[in-house]
Amino acid sequence: MNRLDGSISPYLQSHADQPVDWYPWGEEAFAEAARRDVPVLISIGYQTCHWCHVMSRETFSDPRIAESINKRMVAIKVDREEHPDVDAAYTAQAIAFGTTVGWPLNIFANAEGIAIFATTYLPPVPRMNQQAFGDVVVSISRAWTKKRSEVRAGTRELKLAVQEAALVNARTGVSKFPSRETLGGAAQDLGALEDTTYGGFGTGPKFPVAPALRFLLGREAAGDEEAGRCARRTLSNYAMSALRDPLEGGFFRYATNRDFSSPHYERMLDDNASLLSVYSRAGMVDIAAGIVTFLRDQLLVGEAFGSGQHSESVLAGEVNEGGYYALDAAGRNTVEPPPVDGKIITGWNGLALEALAQAHRAGVPGDPGALGASIATWLIAHHIKDDHSVIRLSRDGRASSAVASLGDYGGLALGLIELGMALGRADFVRHGQMLVDFVKQRGIDIDQDPILGASGLGWTPDIAEGSAPSGHSLLALASIRLASVCGDDTYREYAWFLLSPLMKQALSRPTGMGGVLAALSELTSTPRQVIVVGEEESPLSHTAREHHREGTVVMCVNSAQAQEFLDAGFSIVEGRTTPEVPTAYVCTEGVCELPVSDAVALAEQLAR
Repeated sequence: MNRLDGSISPYLQSHADQPVDWYPWGEEAFAEAARRDVPVLISIGYQTCHWCHVMSRETFSDPRIAESINKRMVAIKVDREEHPDVDAAYTAQAIAFGTTVGWPLNIFANAEGIAIFATTYLPPVPRMNQQAFGDVVVSISRAWTKKRSEVRAGTRELKLAVQEAALVNARTGVSKFPSRETLGGAAQDLGALEDTTYGGFGTGPKFPVAPALRFLLGREAAGDEEAGRCARRTLSNYAMSALRDPLEGGFFRYATNRDFSSPHYERMLDDNASLLSVYSRAGMVDIAAGIVTFLRDQLLVGEAFGSGQHSESVLAGEVNEGGYYALDAAGRNTVEPPPVDGKIITGWNGLALEALAQAHRAGVPGDPGALGASIATWLIAHHIKDDHSVIRLSRDGRASSAVASLGDYGGLALGLIELGMALGRADFVRHGQMLVDFVKQRGIDIDQDPILGASGLGWTPDIAEGSAPSGHSLLALASIRLASVCGDDTYREYAWFLLSPLMKQALSRPTGMGGVLAALSELTSTPRQVIVVGEEESPLSHTAREHHREGTVVMCVNSAQAQEFLDAGFSIVEGRTTPEVPTAYVCTEGVCELPVSDAVALAEQLAR
């Protein structure tokens, strides 16, 4: 029976005609497993994942393996981009088994959703040191039938282990902000992990760690010059490596080897948006412009960005991973580029809005501000509901029933707020504020999947921030911005509520939790507002936009825009809507300098 054909996810649709009797994620599959008294196979992947497609072609399309799966268990196919909460929960369970996590992630579980065994890619027949997937299916089925008491004991232990790991966050909360020295030490720890031979951090595989670089650039703005040098070396190495497509400008997801060779060629929206933000902050305009071009030319699907571009294309009638990117410009013009996954993910598009705002401020070519405004308008109309909740994703005008994640709320809120401040759009900032307020009122467990919640494994904090920031840090940054724009310190208190339970972990894992560190660095810096009211482009506005300091909000608006902010309830422009000449206002911790209309005088104030 074909249950996947009507799915919004193209990843699920690509498995619809396979001989495996796949179910989508949902209660029906678990009820069927309970009725038959068989285990559940939960296979998690995504459309632009190369090895997911290899396993699909080799293993799940094999009629004999499919027959064995159908006979012995209930099979569920999950798109990790549609259900990030499900992916996070089972990644945590896989780690508890000691499994090397990757995708496809294949979990064997009981009818309550608690894992029995976890593995990643396996071939249809034994190869090298890899088991055949069909043999694992048979082994799990036999253990289920003949060693049920041991299986039950193992699932109980696993559940306790996963819950214990989740509770660590609640127990490691602190009541005191990290000091300048503590954050400086985290930056030094991060710098000590730099690969001084090939660049980047660690060995292989190597992922671009944009959140950690954002933290280092923030420390540079706070006066730590070595942190800035480390970030810029890393960004330069990324740009010169095989991670970057020099023709179309986007970055690939990761490289297999320490020297950045052998990339995996999928190009993801969240990765590229995060990198656009840090390249713009670093003033590396040419590289940032290439990312803007890639996003506009390759990932734009209708009115917003799709989730990613495949690693595979068809060359000479055969599927080829990465072959398209080995072609020169003339060669690419003769073949179809790798297809784009057209799922429009709310949080990832929010990351793109924040990055386009940074690119606009940095003067990156390609009119990133106008592109961001168009996408923001569409998202507000189609991805935010009347009660200010958001949908997880849509495709071809259809909304997914998947629960929106904290990253969707935090990413879109921050993107709208940053873009609104960059463009002088009070309506964008107001929508971002409503999203933050929605989560504040409902609680951060708004993204709990009901099936996972029933199993007792639903709360798995999204704090894996290697290539993109987490929902916690995005929502915290949005709240910090609102505190300055609204003059309301309860938003800063809310940011601390989000970040404090994660602080100790972040300090001990700087490459994997750079987003939390970046938000903490912002939160603990002296709040400052720099507002220019007058002509859109003037010496004053140029001086203001070139000012970079942790904790500082810069906003340049004309008088009409300033009035719109005031009408929307944003106190940052109160009493400043109608100056006779372009005027700058600098306020630090609520104490304001005298207004100035001269760029030199403004620079002197900013230097204090």
